[in-house]
Amino acid sequence: MRYDFSSDNSTGMAPAALDGLIAANGGAVPAYGKDEVTARAADQIRARLDADAEVRFVFSGTAANAVALSMLAWPFEAVLAHHAAHVCTDESGAPGFFGQGVGLIGLPGFSGKIDSRALNAALAEPEIAHRQPQAALSVTQCTEYGAVYTVDELRRLIEPVKARGMGVHMDGARLANAAAAGFDLTQIARLGVDVLVFGGAKAGANCAEALVLFDKSLVRRIDNRLKQAGQTASKARFLAGPMLGLLESEAWETGAAHANRMALRLAEGIATRTPYVLAHPVEANAVFVRMPDKAHARLLAAGWACYRFDDGSVRFVCSWATTEEVVDEVLTAIVGLD
Repeated sequence: MRYDFSSDNSTGMAPAALDGLIAANGGAVPAYGKDEVTARAADQIRARLDADAEVRFVFSGTAANAVALSMLAWPFEAVLAHHAAHVCTDESGAPGFFGQGVGLIGLPGFSGKIDSRALNAALAEPEIAHRQPQAALSVTQCTEYGAVYTVDELRRLIEPVKARGMGVHMDGARLANAAAAGFDLTQIARLGVDVLVFGGAKAGANCAEALVLFDKSLVRRIDNRLKQAGQTASKARFLAGPMLGLLESEAWETGAAHANRMALRLAEGIATRTPYVLAHPVEANAVFVRMPDKAHARLLAAGWACYRFDDGSVRFVCSWATTEEVVDEVLTAIVGLD
């Protein structure tokens, strides 16, 4: 393999995250998240969000999303989300498993952004006993197609949902990339988001994600819920340590900004040097390209891993570790496909 552009999960830990893990390894500390490393990492997250919130570190984004949704909807209820959202397409029914039957209602929208008209139409549907009523909204920032919601776009989705007394979850697996693209993290709580998944793995941590609870009514027995779900780490400092390393060094931000720049460099090269068309605007760290199957196969055979996505386009994802040199090399390979 020359380079793996299929996902930002493919890279190792960022140096700052690895340093954080090594630093967390020293000495004996209280278990189950009662240690100073975990407390400091939680404080770093609260500072970025400018909000008072409960923070727990878990092993995966899927578990974080599923546990969050299980707190916002009863088993006989459903969650509204974009039909291409990770919770709908890539979590193997985890929201329904953790939520003991919680359903998902997929909504349309370009580049993974929920169309506000579609949302309002769904909200206007009458409740009947034969299908699960809507209880919450899930939004993804950045979206599965690399789009970044503006604050106003999110407000147009969240306000009508909150007006009906429903909860709001935000999947922030790539929240660092959204922040690097200009999204104001301090607006998340003010918009009315109840539960946020603050991404670490794709930003350069190990497998760590943070579950952030703005709605304090959800905190009751959260630790029991996570323990039952197998998401309570006895040595929690090894989840929090890499996150702390990223956040205290600001590598969480700088790594995402670098990834975004590499994606833009790749997109500009494809747009100007190849016959292929970009399938979605490039706003964060992902590039989606309309590419024939034969061309994609040749690229894979040459050692350039890239992923055929749900809409048929080929996805290239950049990370903190992607260099200008490797971007230029893959561009040369793409140019030479014809």
